[in-house]
Order: sequence, then structure tokens, then C-alpha cells
Amino acid sequence: LWSSGVADDSPPMTQVPFLAAGALQVSQDPGEVRVPAGGGVALGCQVLVAEPWDLLRLEWVKGTGGKVLCATRLHPTSPSSPFNCTPHLHLAWHPPRATLHLRQVREDDAGRYLCRVTLEI
Repeated sequence: LWSSGVADDSPPMTQVPFLAAGALQVSQDPGEVRVPAGGGVALGCQVLVAEPWDLLRLEWVKGTGGKVLCATRLHPTSPSSPFNCTPHLHLAWHPPRATLHLRQVREDDAGRYLCRVTLEI
């Protein structure tokens, strides 16, 4: 953890903490999966933060264009009930894991999915 500040004669500034590189680690599973039309799949996103945190923004995006399918704010110790992102996408948070459930998979669901996590300050 490091902070920024200015050393001069101006009035004191509030220091803003910044997390060092590597303080936020995100991993996804499974790496690749094939699901038949009409089936379902759970995509996992493990979120590990080295320093205490208050709020994270989690987004599941699809494809290289980064279309956001589902987004929410997460608290470190509060599990959330599953909520609907779209009619067949549901997201659950059980720290430190977020799970995106795709139900009744369709052909247009094929593609790459990315769990994007941002530490909010």
C-alpha cells in the first residue's frame, strides 16, 4: 500500500491510498466449456484482494467488444442473493467468489466471457 501527497507549503492534503500492483487478483473457471443448447453453465470468478477493501465493481462482459452482460457492486463480507442480469443470466456473490449462471443456453450465447473487477475508492 502506498499513498500520494505533495510536500510543500500549501494546506495539508488528504492522502489517497493506492494498492500496489498484484494486490488484486482475479481468476476465472472453467477455462473453456461446451454446453448444448437448452443446457446451463456456471462461470466462476475468484476475487482475491491483498489489502482491506470496501467496494468492488464486478462486470461480466462478452466478446472482444466488451458488451457488459451483468454488473454489480460487491462488499467484502456480504454474500448477495442471486439476482437477474437478463432473463437467463443470474449472478451470485459468495466471498471471495462470484458466479454467473447461464440458463437455457442459446446459440447466440457462444463466445468468450470475461470477469472484470475494479476496486472502487
